Amino acid sequence: MSLNGKTAVITGSNSGIGLGVARELARAGADVVLNSFTDRDEDHALAAEIGKEFGVTARYIKADMSKGDECRQLIADAGKCDILVNNAGIQHVAPIDQFPVEKWDAIIAINMNSAFHTTAAALPLMREAGWGRIVNIASAHGLTASPFKAAYIAAKHGVVGMSKTVALETAQEPITCNAICPGYVLTPLVEAQIPDTMKEYNMSREDVVKNVMLTRQPSKEFATVEQLGGTTVFLCSDAAAQITGTTISVDGGWTAL
Repeated sequence: MSLNGKTAVITGSNSGIGLGVARELARAGADVVLNSFTDRDEDHALAAEIGKEFGVTARYIKADMSKGDECRQLIADAGKCDILVNNAGIQHVAPIDQFPVEKWDAIIAINMNSAFHTTAAALPLMREAGWGRIVNIASAHGLTASPFKAAYIAAKHGVVGMSKTVALETAQEPITCNAICPGYVLTPLVEAQIPDTMKEYNMSREDVVKNVMLTRQPSKEFATVEQLGGTTVFLCSDAAAQITGTTISVDGGWTAL
């Protein structure tokens, strides 16, 4: 599957799911634009490494996804955006009557509003190019709920709904918009939590993963960033040209419960 000649912008992509998606898009031949809110030497070095490894053009552009003007400027600075992957996100857990207002505002801004701003800025470029793919990284929590995650769940449900609207608005154009809904994914952040959880519950790594972290994931296995990247590449392929306005769950059966 070749994405040669395409440029992909992936928000929140200097680590975790976003980085995994960027790597798989680059593996398929797409030039990639990495993004986060930092502007460190290692951010730019990471892009350079991906470019060298896969023989593509890879750049890093700083933009704060909590700020609408910076979201739109990211697309302008990219100059070309055939593939847009809205991945940036944060989380906070608290009962709704104790949920800090500033955390609510930040989660809604980064997890949902940023996708509105980048999509609005990218669509004219896609229309000019005559082709486009928008992939929103939502969550199993975009389709179901858990307690104490009100802002995250509201944002992810919003992303799923917006994906459907964008798909309808572009249905007669060579542009698609879909949402991927991961369950628990093995990222460096999650991996780092396992040793402390083992100590807390006095369990083996296997027992912690299966009986604590993946209680709601029937497969009892984490999804991987490579699997999410591969799903994204598929949605960008010709095989997925008539897949639009829908969700693809990569959740080990979570939402089948």
